Amino acid sequence: MSYETEGRQAFPTKSVRHFHWPTHHATSVFGDDWFGKRAETFARFFGTPVFLIAQTAIVAAWILINVGGWTRFDTYPFILLNLMFSLQAAYAAPLILLAQTRQADRDKLDAAADAQHREALAAAAEQRQTIAAQQTAQLVELMKQNTELTELTRDLSERIEKMTSEVHGKVISGES
Repeated sequence: MSYETEGRQAFPTKSVRHFHWPTHHATSVFGDDWFGKRAETFARFFGTPVFLIAQTAIVAAWILINVGGWTRFDTYPFILLNLMFSLQAAYAAPLILLAQTRQADRDKLDAAADAQHREALAAAAEQRQTIAAQQTAQLVELMKQNTELTELTRDLSERIEKMTSEVHGKVISGES
């Protein structure tokens, strides 16, 4: 894996999100303790198809067992089932809010890292543009010098040709 230096820290060039690494150490306002992590994992599980299918299967089995006559621990209107849903909602709502708050904290840190990265890219682009302008000015100056040298060479070539013609003329006229 190759590395490039950007500012104060070296980052792997293969990672698309390498500019987020400076914030990876940041912790949530709720902490990164066992409870916080487990609560967030559990809250995230509430929205999965596995949870919804499992809950549907449990509720269907609950109703079938009580209506089918195998046992009658919760007869119609299923007060105990409603109590279980209320209990689930009482715990799910705060856990979901906890997960959203923790995600918002991470998003905030990522947004700050994105802004820093964009600023660093803008500064680097401005620096490259300044260097390009300097190099362009140097190139224009070199082209002017080249043009002057070309004209000087042409003038010298004409003078040499003229002198050669004169010498040749004198050599030929001296022989005749």
